[in-house]
Amino acid sequence: MTLDLLQPESGNILIIDDTPANLQVLMNLLSSQGYTVRPIPSGKLALQGIHLDYPDLILLDISMPDMDGYEVCRHLKQDERTREIPIIFVSALDAMFDKIKAFEVGGIDYITKPFQAEEVLVRVRTHLALHKLQKKLLTKTEIQEEKLAQKNAALQEINQQLSEANQELFRRFEQLQNAQLQLVQSEKMATLGQLVAGVAHEINNPIGFLKGNLEPAQCYIEDLLRLMDLYQEVFPDPGGTIVSEIEAIDLDFLRSDLPKIIVSMSLGVDRLHQISKSLRTFSRTDTDKKATFNLHEGIESTLLMLKHRLKANENRPEIQIVKDYGDLPKLQCFAGQLNQVFMNLLANAIDALEESNTGLTFAEIAANPNQILIQTQPIDGNIIIKIADNGKGMPEELKHRIFEQGFTTKPVGKGTGLGLAISRQIIEVRHGGLLKCQSELGKGTELVIVLPTGKK
Repeated sequence: MTLDLLQPESGNILIIDDTPANLQVLMNLLSSQGYTVRPIPSGKLALQGIHLDYPDLILLDISMPDMDGYEVCRHLKQDERTREIPIIFVSALDAMFDKIKAFEVGGIDYITKPFQAEEVLVRVRTHLALHKLQKKLLTKTEIQEEKLAQKNAALQEINQQLSEANQELFRRFEQLQNAQLQLVQSEKMATLGQLVAGVAHEINNPIGFLKGNLEPAQCYIEDLLRLMDLYQEVFPDPGGTIVSEIEAIDLDFLRSDLPKIIVSMSLGVDRLHQISKSLRTFSRTDTDKKATFNLHEGIESTLLMLKHRLKANENRPEIQIVKDYGDLPKLQCFAGQLNQVFMNLLANAIDALEESNTGLTFAEIAANPNQILIQTQPIDGNIIIKIADNGKGMPEELKHRIFEQGFTTKPVGKGTGLGLAISRQIIEVRHGGLLKCQSELGKGTELVIVLPTGKK
């Protein structure tokens, strides 16, 4: 935008001067150019009347009684309503000091008396044009700022909506993950429970048959042995053929060993019965309501399920299970789910020990035996269960990720990354407890379960 300083600008001009002749000359000069002019002979009167009609430009004398032009200018610049009105000082004072002071108090120009008409007109036109341009720019800036504020408000609203949408997506993603874990857990436990329960049921039939027949068999054997004793008393000389047969079958040994065999068979049947009972304990199917459960029985049944993995093999000695059981109260819980947690944690401990054995000889492992420590204790209304191995442990970055769904350090085909995620959900979501990991490289790993009993 350019300014044509030769063309007069319309505008409202206020002249403040205590000399009537100066007021008349300036008023005639400016009125002839089409400006609206308002003369005021006093600074105080000007400050009182300026609010009736704000001018576009002020011509201000310096030397006035009561209040000089400097003081008038200061008052105008301190008032927000008049601060932006341009002020041209018109004065007979021609010293550099006066001019500098005029600019310091807020003036935009200085005309020395006696003035030239053309100089006054050019300066007035220039500052009116600049003032109008400044007002336009200010208005335009305000409009742009308002538009920008509206856009910022719209962006903030969009960001808020996006944030809320992201939170909702994250919440639904967590719900989906939990639902997937529950589905995997339910299907896994249902399948395993059916399998184990089926095996236990099938074992029970022959166990019952054997146990039901061992006692009468033992009675029959005792009857036969008594009958043989009677024969020996009645026929002390049975003949050469029978004597030879007695010697051949070692009758004395048979008489003493046969009852022992029956007792051994009975113990075996009792052992099978205990195994069947443990299988049924492990495969307990959970209902929608919690039931009273002995946690130690759950741990023991899980150890039985994993016994084949604990036995010695050609690569290593037996993995030692060290138990430090406290006096635990029975717990209202979902027993089948807790058994699944015990299975996951103990199986992971065995995996960790087997991994730590890599590169070691049988003798080296035997010198520092693989060991899993199981501790239980009641503390302050909670049941604490610790399962610790003496493997190689894990670094911090892995320790903080082991409960993530899908995260696993095992080779492809050997781990799904679901076991610990499911275990945490069972402990923390289903039972309101806590599952945490403590591990240090070279010192093994400990998983700690905290289950509230509801009693303190």
